[in-house]
Amino acid sequence: MTPDLIGRLIIYIVVLLFAISAHEAAHAWMSNKFGDETARLLGRITLNPVAHTDPIGTLLIPIAGFIFAAMGGGAAANVLIGWGKPTPVNPLRWRNKDLANVMVSGAGIMANLIIAICAFFIFKALLMTNSFNNGTIPETFVEPLSLLLYNCLMMNVSLAIFNLLPIPPLDGGKILSTFLPAGMQPVLEGIERFGFLILVAAMYYNLFSFIFRPVNYFIIYLLKMHG
Repeated sequence: MTPDLIGRLIIYIVVLLFAISAHEAAHAWMSNKFGDETARLLGRITLNPVAHTDPIGTLLIPIAGFIFAAMGGGAAANVLIGWGKPTPVNPLRWRNKDLANVMVSGAGIMANLIIAICAFFIFKALLMTNSFNNGTIPETFVEPLSLLLYNCLMMNVSLAIFNLLPIPPLDGGKILSTFLPAGMQPVLEGIERFGFLILVAAMYYNLFSFIFRPVNYFIIYLLKMHG
């Protein structure tokens, strides 16, 4: 690996760890707000990535995917975003269980969207003031900072959209279960048993690109727009 590639990988992993930690910590914080202390007592309301890191989902697969993409291999279009250690919750302890299920499931998505919005406005402000080129930012930091903000924006948007998909065990699937009639619950539970396989197949056949690519193009368009 070249020094440039190693630098890009470090930024990628830092952003990924922060995005996943914020996502899982938000689940834990919201569950605690609704009366379930399980995750809080396990120390999961924290941005410390050690508490949320899954060795395979947070490190091995994202690093391998990044390297394959950088090499332009067959997996280049199928880089897995990754995942963290699931946040333990006990729905039996929740007050107002239906509302709690929606809010706890959606908390991680909202955390990623908030980070993405912040990154967007910072990036946009720097672009509009030409700060990357007029000497405001030292030349040494221009590329790392722009890469950090871009990755932070795109990765958090992608994580939010990915988790919104109504496929169990994703957050969108959990939110959907709240609104489905009781007769549909067994169907959803049946889908959940094969949820991981469905997601792997969708990634393998690059189906998510139909969702992510238009969103990414739109974000780039917004960044390039001048007021």
